[in-house]
Amino acid sequence: MMIDILGYGAFFLSTALIFALITLGLNLQWGLTGLFNVGIAGFVAIGAYASAILTTPDAADRIGGFGWPIALGWVGAATIAAAAAAFTGYATLRLKADYLAITTFGVAVVVQLVALNAQGLTGGPFGVAFIPRPFAAVQDQPVLFNFANLAVVAGVTLAVFLALERLSNSPWGRVLRALREDERAALALGKSARSYRIQAFAVGGAVMGLAGAVQAHFIGFIAPDNYLPTLTFQVWSMLMVGGSGSNRGAVFGAIVVWAIWVGSGSLTAAIVPGDLQARAASLQIVAIGTMLCMILLWRPQGFFGPRPRRP
Repeated sequence: MMIDILGYGAFFLSTALIFALITLGLNLQWGLTGLFNVGIAGFVAIGAYASAILTTPDAADRIGGFGWPIALGWVGAATIAAAAAAFTGYATLRLKADYLAITTFGVAVVVQLVALNAQGLTGGPFGVAFIPRPFAAVQDQPVLFNFANLAVVAGVTLAVFLALERLSNSPWGRVLRALREDERAALALGKSARSYRIQAFAVGGAVMGLAGAVQAHFIGFIAPDNYLPTLTFQVWSMLMVGGSGSNRGAVFGAIVVWAIWVGSGSLTAAIVPGDLQARAASLQIVAIGTMLCMILLWRPQGFFGPRPRRP
């Protein structure tokens, strides 16, 4: 029993840290730069499919068979997602606030439709299977397998966290904060607002793509249904609960919200009869929304967000 609990705990933390990676990317875009991206699911999907295509064995019904090592697949996924984010940013970052949000949401919808219909590239609705998994040799030992994967996911998350901390405290990060707080003052100092925003959008997209790649290899299978708008809602909730503008908050919020998400699902499954489970899914969303509202009423700035200034 204890071994099963430890194995599930490792699996839970691995999933939460993958969400933390996505949230770190959003924090760079929104928390540091003020770019309202609601196309998160699209960039995660780009990274997942890119790494899957680069690393899977040959398949008769779709592009693949490159057989790259997993680490190179992750680098390729981050690079492709960064390029997609840079292109999106170049085309859309002249827009502000809600207009940018609508445009990025449209990008996510396009990516999801491509994943669903471009069967020769993505496997269509059947997805991509046989994605190589780290430590596949010990899959028959679930506890060891889960802890080994947790170590890899934690190492990647820590590396990204430290890199983003360094970037946010660098002159580059200070320019991004200046653009968010007072764009006119930053422009008066000779800074190119568009250039810096595209850079921030690309780096955030790269982190999201890396997270998608890590998740794909952690699960071993991906499909278009993995990248619905619900994913975007989850990640935004994680950033708001943890505290916008804080990398520590992004990680902590991801763990807290994922715990709420999983806990509410388990509670609903335990108290609702089996024949009503499908309808009970809406109760889970209500429970999650209620708990998130309670947290944000208690801490409007999130757990690690800056305290509001008193007049």
